[in-house]
Amino acid sequence: MYNTIYLLLLLAPIDLLSQDGVEQPNIIFFMTDDQGYADVGYLGHPVVKTPYIDEMARSGLRLDRFYASPVCSPTRASVLTGRYPTRTGTLTWGHALRPQEQTVISHLKEAGYQTGLFGKWHLGSVRSEGSTSPEAHGFEVWAAAPNFYMNDPWMSINGTPAQLKGEGSAVTVGLALEFIEEATKSNEPFIAFIWTGAPHLPHEAMPYLSDLYSDQPDNLKNYYGEISGIDQAVGRVRDRLRELEIADETLLWFTSDNGGKLPEANNGEFRGEKGELWEGGIRVPSVIEWPGVIEPGISMVPTAMVDLFPTFLDLAGKKSQNQEIPLDGISLMPLFNGDNNQREKPLGFWSYSGVKGQKMASDDIMQELQKYQNGDLSLEELNEGLIVSPDLPYEGIEQYPNAAAWMDGNWKLHSSDGTATALFNLADDPGEVHNLLEQNPERAKAMLEELLNWQDSVIHSIRGGDYAEK
Repeated sequence: MYNTIYLLLLLAPIDLLSQDGVEQPNIIFFMTDDQGYADVGYLGHPVVKTPYIDEMARSGLRLDRFYASPVCSPTRASVLTGRYPTRTGTLTWGHALRPQEQTVISHLKEAGYQTGLFGKWHLGSVRSEGSTSPEAHGFEVWAAAPNFYMNDPWMSINGTPAQLKGEGSAVTVGLALEFIEEATKSNEPFIAFIWTGAPHLPHEAMPYLSDLYSDQPDNLKNYYGEISGIDQAVGRVRDRLRELEIADETLLWFTSDNGGKLPEANNGEFRGEKGELWEGGIRVPSVIEWPGVIEPGISMVPTAMVDLFPTFLDLAGKKSQNQEIPLDGISLMPLFNGDNNQREKPLGFWSYSGVKGQKMASDDIMQELQKYQNGDLSLEELNEGLIVSPDLPYEGIEQYPNAAAWMDGNWKLHSSDGTATALFNLADDPGEVHNLLEQNPERAKAMLEELLNWQDSVIHSIRGGDYAEK
């Protein structure tokens, strides 16, 4: 039977690091919200202006087959845990990450890293005492919005609500740079997550950004303007790293949390959009820059958000505390070293829609939190805009509900309710147009069996089995 539980495999020793004397590099993970695969200049967008991201792509390693979950909170859960989001109980947007999940941030904090989060959280509480807050999951310094946000955003500054002034991405990066500048005064490395609220709906670009696209319809003026705001924020980070003379000891990673939402987004040649398991919903732009260490290039090896956990631990020379907990990601260090041109482990995707998230605007949540802290609202009355996953009725989950996909190299199998529905060879057909299910029955059968075995493992995790037996 196919081994559906991928245990974390750490390399030893790491030649890439020892050659350059950077034992524990700084790490900056910059993630946008709903930016489509081709919503960058370097991937051929005919209109949008992203000169700083494009320069990063020229000087860094492009991961042109990098995968996220189809919606935001699940992607964030994968980044933090190295586990498929359904396994962690983060079934869809607005679901908290369970308190018992081990996170890469907690591990790196123990390894001596200074830890900071700036921007969209959407994985739980933004109360400092909350069991699912950034602080509870390892972040020492944080300025968190509970959901997507626009300009002049409200954020929780280590638990204290405050309204900030300025363009959304600029504000976020300004907070992150304050942390980075302070962190460089120490001899200890840092990890900073910069998670913007743009370019999520409703697309409200500042005039100086929307004016860059004066010849476009209003919706595109604002959407493209928000992306240019993101690009300028990336430029500020890159420039400041060089001014602080720490660029050569800092890994900077740029990506989006899921595919873009049509009609504004450009998902390239790929079928589908945010919320779907077609390539347009899960393949996202991704670039890694580490001057003098990672050589410029383009990789078509399938990689994913679950890989960040083992990769970051590998960079820090740190092992997982509990290696009995099923982990799904693999370290990308061999890819950085140029030693790997294929992925040995398949990737699984499961879009479980049996429970929805709880809707509430980020600024409204923050203002309710302020009322709660002022004594004008009880904790029971406070709407945090999320569902706390440990309270979900996991025992009622059916065996294989809804859509899933299994990706093994260039082959991708789609299923619905446990039945194979389509098979594509992404090398020949990245747009998923030609269904090869009938032409390849044996391959489809084998891949479906692997997918179902994996889903069995995930169901066990959803129901708390990973921790109940420990």
